Amino acid sequence: MTARTRILLLAHGSSDRRWCETFEALAAPTLDSLPEARVAYMELAEPSLEAEVEKAVAEGITDIRVVPLFLAAGRHLRKDVPAMLDAYRDRLGVQVTLLPPIGEDPRLGLALKDIVADSLEATHD
Repeated sequence: MTARTRILLLAHGSSDRRWCETFEALAAPTLDSLPEARVAYMELAEPSLEAEVEKAVAEGITDIRVVPLFLAAGRHLRKDVPAMLDAYRDRLGVQVTLLPPIGEDPRLGLALKDIVADSLEATHD
């Protein structure tokens, strides 16, 4: 059996459903193009990271990659999430890899530049 990979797009989470919908809309192109991708939340929203890891394991997936939808690696990504992933590895025997947050990718900075420039043009029309 070949290993399947699950991609988990990890957002912080909020009890405000509108906040979650923003991240789900941001993730939609990725979810549409990668059938093994899912959104998960660290806290305050569902589906939780833990629930998505457990679901992947139940589906026979042995390789999970977590892509943080964070702009930078603060306390959550340096301590909290790694501790959570260590616990999943120990308890479920699954390979879980934490990738860099999307904010560290220079392409996001270029997209930000374009978005700001477009916003400025729209306000001058």
